[in-house]
Amino acid sequence: MPERAVQPCASLIKENFVHLKIVGDRVTRHGDYRKLPNGLHQITVNASLNKYRFLITLVHEIAHLVAFEKYGRRIKPHGLEWKRTFQLLMLPFIRPEIFPGKVLPLIANHFKNPRASSDTDAKLSLALKQFDAATNKTYVFQLPLGSIFRIYNGKLFKKGNKRIKRYECIELSTGKTYIFQPNTEVELIKD
Repeated sequence: MPERAVQPCASLIKENFVHLKIVGDRVTRHGDYRKLPNGLHQITVNASLNKYRFLITLVHEIAHLVAFEKYGRRIKPHGLEWKRTFQLLMLPFIRPEIFPGKVLPLIANHFKNPRASSDTDAKLSLALKQFDAATNKTYVFQLPLGSIFRIYNGKLFKKGNKRIKRYECIELSTGKTYIFQPNTEVELIKD
């Protein structure tokens, strides 16, 4: 994580009695929170995340813990109580000493109304991916219309038209239509 964020994060972890586990890469999530049967709080974060995504994910998961403790377990996991908690916990980190200047405005804009995943904010997601290790993947928005591409689980799709923000794509084996975020990483098979 960014150097200037280490001490404040350590304090959040200690104050909230978090057992933090850094785990192998999971495709469907960056992290998670759960209260264990013994009452302890466990947060897992993917080891493969870049330092900025790691920080956002860690604070996201701590916000779940804090919101559930403050408002009770019946709140929606990404409802209003969580959003407000996430905003408050993240506010001290939205500074140029922690995030690069070109990413800071996107972070500030995202936290006006944070979503369940920063990946659904395509502009922020693409800005954060600049700090990932290089891959041979490309993004759905970069593919020409009609391209064939593969996703992480091996399924093949044909890129269709853009709706307002996302793309309609046809799964080749079933003919079903799926909607893809523009910043979804894929492997181009044929354009």
